[in-house]
Amino acid sequence: MKIRYSDLIHQTFNFPTEEFSLKNDFLEFHGIPLINLIKQYGTPLKFTYLPKISQNIKRARKWFEKAIHSNQYNNKYTYCYCTKSSHFSFVLEEALKNNISIETSYSYDIEIVKNLYKKGKTNKKIEVICNGFKTKNYIENISELINNGFLNTIPILDNPDELEKLNLVINHPFKLGIRIASEEEPKFEFYTSRLGIGYKDIIIFYLSKIKNNPKIELKMLHFFINTGIKDTAYYWNELFKCLHIYAKLKKVAPELDILNIGGGFPIKTSMCFNYDYEYMANEIVYQIKKFCQEENIFEPHIYTEFGAYTVGESGGILYKILSQKRQNDREKWNMIDSSFMTTLPDTWAISRRFIMMAINRWNDFYERVFLGGLTCDSDDYYNSEQHMNAIYLPFFNKKIPLYIGFFNTGAYQDTISGYGGVHHCLIPQPIHILINYDKENNLKYKVFRPSQKPEEILKILGY
Repeated sequence: MKIRYSDLIHQTFNFPTEEFSLKNDFLEFHGIPLINLIKQYGTPLKFTYLPKISQNIKRARKWFEKAIHSNQYNNKYTYCYCTKSSHFSFVLEEALKNNISIETSYSYDIEIVKNLYKKGKTNKKIEVICNGFKTKNYIENISELINNGFLNTIPILDNPDELEKLNLVINHPFKLGIRIASEEEPKFEFYTSRLGIGYKDIIIFYLSKIKNNPKIELKMLHFFINTGIKDTAYYWNELFKCLHIYAKLKKVAPELDILNIGGGFPIKTSMCFNYDYEYMANEIVYQIKKFCQEENIFEPHIYTEFGAYTVGESGGILYKILSQKRQNDREKWNMIDSSFMTTLPDTWAISRRFIMMAINRWNDFYERVFLGGLTCDSDDYYNSEQHMNAIYLPFFNKKIPLYIGFFNTGAYQDTISGYGGVHHCLIPQPIHILINYDKENNLKYKVFRPSQKPEEILKILGY
């Protein structure tokens, strides 16, 4: 009779996977015994597995380069990392090992670029794509980069009036991009994105404000939709509208040669995840080439901006089940030793789901439970998985601790919750461990930040 937790996992999923395996009744992540991390550092525990960042960058680059070769595409591909997904130094430094470009969205991002340069982690040849609304400080920082020799910095116009402001403070010729204000999905509360310049206005704007300005070289047309790159009618429809604008613009602006299709590739949020990355890369390259042939224009240099795809699958967080509360005949609440609102804000803010599994006790019987956080907020809970309508974990046992892990949590969670700041009900930020390999290919752990102490929190609050 198959009624144990290990039976449930093996019956429900194709297990083990590339990332997950079981050894001696304990879950391993990329061959790392997670129970050893718990024994050494305790819980709650946040970790980042750095090799996954480079692995995903290399994979995406391989898929696009293969598509370019097989479709005889007459241009190249560039991978950009969106810093807003995770601004941490260890993320940028790992990503930059792969000769990528980076995309920024606010003034302080430029301070990160300058810091990386001072530390010798990059040089002035780095390509910086500057998106977002351009405040006064942002424009000043962009101009400082370009004026100091970072000539591969490309500001992307989000609003028409940004052009004049940039032109006034940049001292010599510079590259420029224009962002298209794409149309949102029908379910959105508004029709057109607040970001970018409208389809109908771009050509007129170029002819009147850019074409005859010898200081400006229009290099990039930028396209982005919130749903990411998906094989849906909505995505292809928006991409083709973008291509129509690119073709019209290219015929009056021969210097234009980059099409930035934004992002992003999805990450695994379920053990039942199914997405054909190679097919999508090939189809994008094929459709762009086909369209350009029909319009009799040269194929553009393709850029993508991958944030969550770059860093998301490198992160995870481990909890201990403190106790179980039975609120009625059917509902069992397993209480974690932290808060979802503090550590995984997307679970309550936008009902996002992450891969979740038990770390130990796989040979025990399982039960249906709800997961509750430590705050007094009714929204601090997690009650179902993407692949099923409920959560199942090994039976709670007061005498034998149960540990669980949430995986692929590396994008956005820290900045949304406010890393190192004050959190709901003063729940502290957990310890954060970096996992990598040394030159001899041995695993090494580094404490990036210890768990928050009461004194830190009180100091922020003015006590």
